[in-house]
Amino acid sequence: MSAPTIFKHLKNDASRTVKIVLAPFNGGQPHGGVDLGPDYMLKHGLRYQIEDKLKWKTEVLKPLEGLNLENLKKEADLKEKITKPTIKRADLVALANKKIYESCRDGINKGEFQLTIGGDHSIAIGSVAGLLSRHPNAGLIWIDAHADINTVNTTETGNLHGCPVSFLANMDRKDWPESFKWIPENLLATDKIAYIGLRDVDEAEKKILKDNNIKAFSMYHIDRFGINSVVEQAIAHISKGDKDCPIMVSYDVDAIDPEASVKCTGTKVDFGLNNREALFLCERICETGNVVALDVVEVNPTLGADEKEILKTVAIGCSIVRCSLGETLL
Repeated sequence: MSAPTIFKHLKNDASRTVKIVLAPFNGGQPHGGVDLGPDYMLKHGLRYQIEDKLKWKTEVLKPLEGLNLENLKKEADLKEKITKPTIKRADLVALANKKIYESCRDGINKGEFQLTIGGDHSIAIGSVAGLLSRHPNAGLIWIDAHADINTVNTTETGNLHGCPVSFLANMDRKDWPESFKWIPENLLATDKIAYIGLRDVDEAEKKILKDNNIKAFSMYHIDRFGINSVVEQAIAHISKGDKDCPIMVSYDVDAIDPEASVKCTGTKVDFGLNNREALFLCERICETGNVVALDVVEVNPTLGADEKEILKTVAIGCSIVRCSLGETLL
C-alpha cells in the first residue's frame, strides 16, 4: 500500500501561518448586520480552532479599521437620494475594497494563507485582487447561489455585492466610476474562474457566462454528476494542467440550502448544497494542497429568528474555514 500524500500546505510546519483579514463591510447590499459576521465567527472560537485544533499560527489584519463606515454609508445614501445613480454606494465600496486589496497585497507573504472574513460579497474585489498580486496565475473557485458577475451596465438592483466578478474580470471598465480604477487591468482571466452551486442567475449574467465561456456548475450539475465530479472538473478547469496551480476559494454561505443550516444570510435561495456537500467541497479542494486563500462571506447574525439559527449559520462558516485548512473526519 502506497504512503498517503502529504499535501503541501498541510505539512505540520511550525511556521505555517493564516493571515485573518477582517472585512466587516455591509455597503454592497441593503441589509445591515452582515458586517457583524467576522466578530461572531471569532467569538464562536474560529481563531482557537485554527491555532489549537489545526496547529496553524494566526495573525489578524484589520484593513477597514479607522474608517467610519456607518457615517460614510449614510452620506452615500443621502447623496444618492438626489443623484439616483445606477449603482449604489460605488465610492464607498471602492474605498473599502482598495483598503482590503492593499492589506492583502502588502500584509501577507506569498507563503502565508489568506483568510478573508466578510462582510458582503463585494469585499471579494479587494481580497481576490490582493491574492492575485501575489499569485497572478491563481484560479478562482466561486461557491455561491449567485453568479455575482453583473456589470455596472447590467445590474438590476445596483447592489455591488452582485458585481464583484465583473470588476475582477475587467468587464465594462470604460463605464466604471473613477473610484474603481485602482483595480489592475488584466487581473483575472475568465478561463481561470469556476462556479459551483449556482441556482439564481440573472438573464444578463447567463449571457455573460455564455459569451465568455465561463465554467459554471449549477445545482443541476451537482445532482446529475455528483459533488466530487463537479469539484474535480472545476479544479481541472482553473488549473489548466498545472498540478501546482494556486487556488482561491470565495465562499458565500448562501450556496448552502437555508433548510440545511444557513438561515442567517441576506439572499437565501432554496434547494442548495446540503451540509455534507458544502464541507466536502472544502475538503476536496484542500486535498490538492494548492489552496492559498479563502473568503467566507454573507454571514448575517441579525437575520436569525433565534439564537439556534444564528449559531448554526456561524458554525457552518467556521466549519468551511477548518475544512479548507485541513480538518477531516478521520
